[in-house]
Amino acid sequence: MNSRKSFFVLLLVLGTSLVWLAAYSMGSKPSGSVPEISPNEHLVMATLWYQRSAEARALYYQAFNLARLRLNADLANGNIQKPRAVIVDVDETVLNNSPYEARLILQGGSFPQYWKEWVEAARAQALPGAVEFLTYADSLGVAVFYVTNRRESTLEATMKNLKRMGFPQVQRDHMYLRTTTSSKEPRRQAIAQKYHIVLLMGDNLNDFSAVFEKKPTERRNALVDSLRAEFGKRFIVLPNPMYGEWEGAIYNYNWGLDFREKNRLRKKALMAF
Repeated sequence: MNSRKSFFVLLLVLGTSLVWLAAYSMGSKPSGSVPEISPNEHLVMATLWYQRSAEARALYYQAFNLARLRLNADLANGNIQKPRAVIVDVDETVLNNSPYEARLILQGGSFPQYWKEWVEAARAQALPGAVEFLTYADSLGVAVFYVTNRRESTLEATMKNLKRMGFPQVQRDHMYLRTTTSSKEPRRQAIAQKYHIVLLMGDNLNDFSAVFEKKPTERRNALVDSLRAEFGKRFIVLPNPMYGEWEGAIYNYNWGLDFREKNRLRKKALMAF
């Protein structure tokens, strides 16, 4: 009896092992197992929304239509002595880099992987309404400055991309790329010495003022409340759910964290009922 019982136990163990092996071979996992965390899964919905939603396009048209209204209102003011200027960020403000984000998702990469390759390809498309608005500003004699945190080493490729898309005033003295600091405040101040800045347009609060830099989430929100009169008047924000300073604030600006820890902090930051 004991040998027969041992034989049936052995068959049961072997049968269970074969079931588990079959489940894994078909790409599925047995119920109760812990799913593997994809390092870029959080980017999927954000990138899909940015690329596929009509709402995203509508927000860009809305922003640039508002920019035209604000520019016209400023031009009606005869008391301005300095020449006028509009400052725009580049990435996710006038150029669409979402194919780069899609590459990171599909390849399991992380910034700056593939970034040099993407920028040098100069294939980013213009965002809805951007070329039309900046061409309109140019036609009225308004200076256009591109203030971006792309590195100086990408200058030629960035200018090539902007020119390919038909943007105006793409010339060396209108390009302010990152050199020694990521803060754009010194570059804005340099432009302000000679120009009356009508508008600042960007997808990151750091595109508007240094007061937002390296601040925690709660402080950033409080600062937006305190400067509410500037938004839609002098500051115009473009949508970007894929990345930005808002994400850095979730990680306490420690971008080097393991992706599992970043995932934990993202979940921790959610406000549920």
